[in-house]
Amino acid sequence: MKNDPRSHGLWERSATPAPVTGALAGDITADVAVIGAGFTGLSAALHLAEAGRGVAVLEAEEIGFGGSGRNVGLVNAGLWVMPDDVPATLGEDAGERLLTLLGAGPSAVFDLVQRHAMACEPERQGTLHCAVGEAGLAELEARARQWQARGAAVRLLDAAETAAKIGTSAYSGALLDLRAGTIQPLAYARGLARAALAAGAGLYTQSPVTAASDSNGLWTLQTPGGTVRAPKIILATNAYTSRIWPEIREELVRLPYFNLATKPLSDNLKRSILPERQGAWDTREILSSFRFDQAGRLVFGSVGALRGTGGPIHRQWGKRAMAKLFPQLEGVGFETEWYGQIGMTADSLPRFHRPAREVFGFSGYNGRGIAPGTVFGRALAQLALGEIEPDEMPLATSEIRPVRFRAAREAYYEIGAQLAHATGARF
Repeated sequence: MKNDPRSHGLWERSATPAPVTGALAGDITADVAVIGAGFTGLSAALHLAEAGRGVAVLEAEEIGFGGSGRNVGLVNAGLWVMPDDVPATLGEDAGERLLTLLGAGPSAVFDLVQRHAMACEPERQGTLHCAVGEAGLAELEARARQWQARGAAVRLLDAAETAAKIGTSAYSGALLDLRAGTIQPLAYARGLARAALAAGAGLYTQSPVTAASDSNGLWTLQTPGGTVRAPKIILATNAYTSRIWPEIREELVRLPYFNLATKPLSDNLKRSILPERQGAWDTREILSSFRFDQAGRLVFGSVGALRGTGGPIHRQWGKRAMAKLFPQLEGVGFETEWYGQIGMTADSLPRFHRPAREVFGFSGYNGRGIAPGTVFGRALAQLALGEIEPDEMPLATSEIRPVRFRAAREAYYEIGAQLAHATGARF
């Protein structure tokens, strides 16, 4: 996209073609206007259109341009936050309601994929959260206990079981989450868009919203080519928020994350790594993730941006780290590379905002965008439809509070990842 091979890398090369869309031209009306064509906005649009409402989606770039089309593609349940910490922070009822919703998030994703026959490489063999050392194993033991107490299909693996599942003895254990899986994320976004269009939604790409005004109970959204008038707005721009309600961007610290993908590996090599095709990531603060795509490419990623000095540093680290985990891949290079931005909140919990009259949205997915984006988008549609009230949403409404020293924190993450990878952080 935008003539940048590092924006979406493998996912753009291997995704099914996007549905044909174009820029908004002229003035239209809708029951609900959606800003942003990522997982959240497209899920909301699909559910609204299926309910018979007129919905117009305005996307500044292309379908899945933001984090939805750049991420690893792990369809995980829950949050980064420990399960017991969620009700401790949000209150017992609200916290458990959120955990129940997000625990079932992967099922919502895979059900949509099946129902609409989306060609997005779905694999539902679970995911593996891999323990680094004793501290990592202790973290996963606690996480397993807390999820199992809620009836979740998770299991803690010992070192031998983990080695058999992954193909390396580098980890002291792993948490196998059978609720989860992997998809091709950009293809999933395009599948949601195609389903929303088929249900009757309007979808306009290359249509950035430049201004918003509220008059007589009706919002007017201005784009370079026309306007959308609607009584309600769903804001679904998250870490890629820019001109409209920019204070949401001020609340998020953007964490860069990159992915490198090999060429398709031989059958012998594929059998020796992740033989059951789970997606995996580890417990390090500067974590690593790895998974296969459907063609047998190993996708290997970590924190960092592929720009400036970060490009060569992270590439070299990727080769070293991959060969350390899987010596049989010594000398195997990377065919594609890409990176994006994760929107992080101060407590690693997402936010539900209502920044103006009949304007609402979620932000701050903290690296868990696929399943939460899908179910949060559905919840936003239900709110717009009047099926639920604001106090019945997955999260209580919160004020938008800018993060102090945000730019400095973002620079710290980007430079810190380079230093860690350049100095050979232990793997």
